[in-house]
Amino acid sequence: MASVDSFLLLLILLVFSHLSCFNGEVIFEERFDEGWESRWVKSDWKRSEGTAGSFKHTAGKWSGDPDDKGIQTYPDARHYAISAKIPEFNNKGRTLVLQYSIKLEQDIECGGGYIKLLSGYVNQKKFSGDTPYSVMFGPDICGTDKKKLHVIVSYQGQNYPIKKDLACETDKLTHVYTLIIRPDASYSILIDNREREFGSLYTDWDILPPRKIKDLKAKKPKDWDDREYIDDPVATKPEGYDHIPAEIPDPKAKKPNDWDEEDDGIWKAPKIPNPAYKGPWKAKKIKNPNYKGKWKTPWVNNPEFEDDPDLYVFKPLKYVGIEVWQVKAGSVYDNILICDDPQYAQEVAEETWGRNREMEKEAFEEAEKKRRAEEEEEAERARQEGERRRRERDRDRRYHDKDHMRERIQRRHRPHDDYDDYHDEL
Repeated sequence: MASVDSFLLLLILLVFSHLSCFNGEVIFEERFDEGWESRWVKSDWKRSEGTAGSFKHTAGKWSGDPDDKGIQTYPDARHYAISAKIPEFNNKGRTLVLQYSIKLEQDIECGGGYIKLLSGYVNQKKFSGDTPYSVMFGPDICGTDKKKLHVIVSYQGQNYPIKKDLACETDKLTHVYTLIIRPDASYSILIDNREREFGSLYTDWDILPPRKIKDLKAKKPKDWDDREYIDDPVATKPEGYDHIPAEIPDPKAKKPNDWDEEDDGIWKAPKIPNPAYKGPWKAKKIKNPNYKGKWKTPWVNNPEFEDDPDLYVFKPLKYVGIEVWQVKAGSVYDNILICDDPQYAQEVAEETWGRNREMEKEAFEEAEKKRRAEEEEEAERARQEGERRRRERDRDRRYHDKDHMRERIQRRHRPHDDYDDYHDEL
């Protein structure tokens, strides 16, 4: 009995120690368990045009845990729009963490897999691609050329995409995307709990003019010596150096026995390169003691730059939404998290994606093996069907040839019929 009490006490201590390590706030966390539809509103956008898509509650065709379900886009070639209201979150003085997982289960061909955070009032039944947003984050794929990871932020009513060319994952397994924006305007982007990119809102977006610009009026000073090496001033040219010929007569050459100087002129040995000739004399190079480096245009403060210490602050966030277009449906969204603690987000990723990734990979490989076997069986059936039709065509052709030959033979043995036809014509 004492051992059981000790175990329970240890378990309670572990739980409390875990909770004590988490000092942040979870604004919104959605794992799409039972009752998720009461928290999310499907938009009627594009419904009147017949191009509105929907979402189904599923873990997908392959998963590490069939009971761990998300929402999957369906059917093909549709606009998909759904949103959920969240507790209002003002990120002034706080870190913003946006994280979610997505599995591009289909051959997406062309379509998005991103997510949005929205501020202000949103009529969720009319949520659309034209609805203003504060953050848009996630993959967007189209063909083989476009495999982009969007990071778009809104500032004073205008959207600004990140200037860096970021690539997203393109396989058919689940991946976790995490965006962290801090009060110092720095950011980090994680994929599968690994930091893939970091930087600053000041430098990686064209939101504000740059702090520094090149001084276009600046000129290199006249006394600026940018020669790294110079001729050795004490070096002297060896005496007689200029008199060394570039070519000399070949000492091994001999006058031909049949050479006639009266007819051929005075014989001269042919010229060969002079091994003693070193080319025009040049003084050796030495390090320039006055070298100042390559002159560069100096940077100066930009008079158009006006700092905004709230550059990272968004209007109070009130909604999270998915609004994408896809040629082929089948993307599974899951484990959406909005909080202010990056460490907690990493723990959630490991608890969900990390726990299931190996089992999901095995399930995917098994599904791929089954798919390839079915394709091979279908190809074999098609081959056999093609072979059967070919044999039928050959048989029909032989029967047709036999009938044609039989008719020709019969006509040869009907001369009287032809004779009668002749008299009938007369």
